[in-house]
Amino acid sequence: MKTRLTELLNIETPIICGGMMRVGTADLAAAASNAGALGVMTALTQPTAEGLEAEIARCAAMTDKPFGVNLTVGVVASEIDYDDYVDVIIKSGVKIVETAGRSPEPFMERFKEAGIMVIHKCVAVRHALKAERIGVDVVSIDGFECAGHPGEQDVGGLILFPAAAQALKIPVVASGGIADGRGLAAALALGCEGINMGTRFMVTQEAPIHEGIKQKVVEMDENQTRLIFRSYKNTARVYRNVVADEVAAIEAAGGDFGQVHHLVSGANQEKAWSTGDIDAGMVTVGMSGGLINDIPSCEDLVRNVVSDAEQIIAERLAGITAA
Repeated sequence: MKTRLTELLNIETPIICGGMMRVGTADLAAAASNAGALGVMTALTQPTAEGLEAEIARCAAMTDKPFGVNLTVGVVASEIDYDDYVDVIIKSGVKIVETAGRSPEPFMERFKEAGIMVIHKCVAVRHALKAERIGVDVVSIDGFECAGHPGEQDVGGLILFPAAAQALKIPVVASGGIADGRGLAAALALGCEGINMGTRFMVTQEAPIHEGIKQKVVEMDENQTRLIFRSYKNTARVYRNVVADEVAAIEAAGGDFGQVHHLVSGANQEKAWSTGDIDAGMVTVGMSGGLINDIPSCEDLVRNVVSDAEQIIAERLAGITAA
């Protein structure tokens, strides 16, 4: 399956395992890349730039396929020296960077001088157009269904994906609400060059989170997520657990972020991810969890997504046309 995305990134399938905080380690990125997708490590999962350097080296030792590094800018509470992380990415020889959060413009000149391709994640067509103007190579557009931060526009993928593909000249990747071959076939039909999956790769054998969390996603339906932080203009989609409900209640009563911070702290999130206690902290997950019914290896996942998409395109859609 060849698209502009596979040609540009030199990958076998038009699938990206997007960067996920804590989940995007060398283990998952290498497994996704070895399966023919683009695996993406998450830079800020490592508390120091030196830690990122070691993690990149570890990933490179596990795969000879292309992989990328996610750098999310300006959405974390602690002070981060992004220049140090950018230096490590460049010196490590990484050739693909996925940026998210704020604009990557401050780093674009250095990335381009190093021959690095930049995939920028955004949630609105106007942001995608700005990203194209500053020189990013690919836009990954997040629909309202996505895990993490879907923005404040509430536009679903069925509208957002073709709107972005129509407006941009560079390749567009569909992100949010996709977990199988049906999503890939639909994204291609809507004008995109590939898909980005987070929640679906989170529920694989290689993802470094507790099996109890993976099983909860397998058991969930499409209604098991909740939007929080809406009143703070930093909307997040998370698993609907006791923490999410409590945060929502505090927001509804007019509480500020300081009143919910202890509930959504990194320590509580780590407890949930590592112990399998779904109610221990905030657990980021997308609506696509309602489409997930198993915990495959990355290899099996990528193979099945591609083969199912090919079958849909070649048989179901062609059959409808022929009829």
